[in-house]
Amino acid sequence: MGPELQYQLIINRVADLQEEAANHRRARQAKSARKAHERGERRRGVFGKTTTS
Repeated sequence: MGPELQYQLIINRVADLQEEAANHRRARQAKSARKAHERGERRRGVFGKTTTS
């Protein structure tokens, strides 16, 4: 296996791992938001406005 091919495989693997980590992070954030909503807590929106949902 040539160094160029090996380098491409590494780049692809890193991209896959980063995508997987982003999906996991979004799932954790959604779960946290759901729990907060169930407890009746209010959360902040992206620009600092309080959401009503």
